[in-house]
Amino acid sequence: MDAFNSITNPDFLVLGLVWYVVFLLSTTCHEAAHALVAKWGGDSTAFEGGQVTLNPIPHIRREPLGMVLFPIITYVMWNWMMGWASAPYNPTWCREHPKQAARMALAGPAANFSLVILAGLAIQIGVHAHFFVQPDQIDLPSVVEAAAPGIAEGMAKFLSLLFSLNVLLGTFNLIPVPPLDGFNVVPLLLSENVGRQYLAWADSMRSYSLIGMVLAWVLFNKVFYLIFFSAVHTLYR
Repeated sequence: MDAFNSITNPDFLVLGLVWYVVFLLSTTCHEAAHALVAKWGGDSTAFEGGQVTLNPIPHIRREPLGMVLFPIITYVMWNWMMGWASAPYNPTWCREHPKQAARMALAGPAANFSLVILAGLAIQIGVHAHFFVQPDQIDLPSVVEAAAPGIAEGMAKFLSLLFSLNVLLGTFNLIPVPPLDGFNVVPLLLSENVGRQYLAWADSMRSYSLIGMVLAWVLFNKVFYLIFFSAVHTLYR
């Protein structure tokens, strides 16, 4: 009954639409960054698959469950939105070029943190222009508030979610467990030969990806708000 009441609430629906626009933008930028850096490094698999694009449609076609159904379910059930996307790559290329593959893995979180910085700059400009104000109580959809009713309200909500969701996506994906990007970034710290050995071992760990995701979520759930409010403190200090 609560879920039914929520989805018939206009404010809930409008906020959900903003959530989804931010989610599509954030995941599309994340995967497009993976694909672009892979192409620069010599693997054109994702480029040939149409993933080097900020158009969300090719990404939705590849992962309709993670980019459409699951975000809607999580928003209706828990009032926040999560999902996933992916970009194809050549495993042989990864094993032969561990550092290039690690840069490809790092590109996704880097795209998310770039969006955090852009959102933060826009928030700061809006605050100094008296278009936005710092809210009394901060949470994921309310990092900043409009100084007056109108278009500023929608922009404040969009920028709040852009800031918050990309802090979440960027930090979560850097946890070094399979199948997250942080697990594949490790070869950047190793020599080429040791990196190849690491990737060979990492391939054997793919079957534990579900366990890795559960472990990552349990860990992340304990530290996310510390990370989030540290980011907010940096934004407003």
